Amino acid sequence: MIKKDPRILSSNVSKHIGTSITIQGWLHKKRLLGGLNFINLRDRRGLVQILVEAKDEVEKLRGLQIGTVLEITGQVIKDERAPGGAEIHEPKINVLVPVTEEPPIEVDKPIQHKPENLDTLLDHRVLNIRNLQEQKIFKIRASLFRYIREYLYQHDFVEIQTPKLLPGATEGGAEVFKLDYFGKEATLAQSPQFYKQIMVGAYERVFEIGPAYRAEPSATTRHTTELTMLDIEMGFVADHDEVLNMVGGMTIDILKRVYEEHAADLKSLNAPELKLPEDGIVPQFTVAEIHEMYTKATKIDTTDEKDLTPDEERWIADYALKQLGSDLVYAVRFPIEAMKFYHRAADDGKTVLWGDLIYRGIEIATVPLREHRYQKMIEQMKNAGLNPEEEGFKYYLQAFKYGLPQHGGCGYGPDRLVQKTVGLNNVKEATLFPRDMNRLAP
Repeated sequence: MIKKDPRILSSNVSKHIGTSITIQGWLHKKRLLGGLNFINLRDRRGLVQILVEAKDEVEKLRGLQIGTVLEITGQVIKDERAPGGAEIHEPKINVLVPVTEEPPIEVDKPIQHKPENLDTLLDHRVLNIRNLQEQKIFKIRASLFRYIREYLYQHDFVEIQTPKLLPGATEGGAEVFKLDYFGKEATLAQSPQFYKQIMVGAYERVFEIGPAYRAEPSATTRHTTELTMLDIEMGFVADHDEVLNMVGGMTIDILKRVYEEHAADLKSLNAPELKLPEDGIVPQFTVAEIHEMYTKATKIDTTDEKDLTPDEERWIADYALKQLGSDLVYAVRFPIEAMKFYHRAADDGKTVLWGDLIYRGIEIATVPLREHRYQKMIEQMKNAGLNPEEEGFKYYLQAFKYGLPQHGGCGYGPDRLVQKTVGLNNVKEATLFPRDMNRLAP
């Protein structure tokens, strides 16, 4: 049996100067100039440049398009002008998978991220993800998810997985996807809200990273119908600030890491410069304070609003950046009118122990303290017009009936985190294959 040469990846080519190696990958670019013919081969680590001079080898490339899968064996020559500082000469080309049809886009050219080009970008996602710049976005995304997990593991959280098929809407409301479940009506989960609270009764600290589904007829730059959510819940907390500081501290930690470990990629993507609070504590303003400050600054009266408007989120983020040197800011103490049945009301009876974490002008996390007292929970459900006897609530309430400590957590949007870290216009650009009102493919 003939033993084949081991495959060398692009990042290691320069370590083999003066020797013959074998590489495999996709034809990424070719320049057939007659006497001097160059091709670039792409693998998972990057690009390798190959000089093709022999006529027989050049002929093998005739009619082949970008995306052709090749195996190449040749001599490694030092060349500072080539990717990685080395290129391959005297290649022997083996065509593993030929591509003869011209692709609809050129993956070696810049991919446009202008708002008017969004549909084109997403329609060609299968191919444009082969563009090296586009790949950086999703490598950064993958690292952010890894940093989140590592931070939470270090702080004694247990990762869980919960069902996405439910007998009813987790948080009430009509914005759920309904489907037939063997003759019964089921809904796709809006969040793992109930389950993560239940699991506080077992592990104290839990988190989940998974899909959530929102049937919101929304066509904004902020929303998708299928999104990835990070959900955190932590028990035996002393107060709301402990929850806010955990989520804020995690966010500061993962942003520091991504800006250190992906510095070159972020710079090449023209990502904004990172600004974080020097003391490591995310600054806070109450919703009432933000309404008052915004109204005074813009002459647009929002003082009767129970939530922040999108423009207020942008305004307070800009204020925090300019005045406090922070890309992150909390809006806390929402008015009681905005309260959900599982939230903990403040002692003043007028506000809720709930904060929104805003990052570069957009809310990326909702961070409340929960109501953990069984009888109080029953009362709040009834006040919200919900029936505690419904099947969707039965097992959830068991956790409270048989003992849950004071706890809080967050619903956190990693898609938006990626969008704002890279500096993209639309959350869909930070999602591989996004789903919205009009898109179910690719």
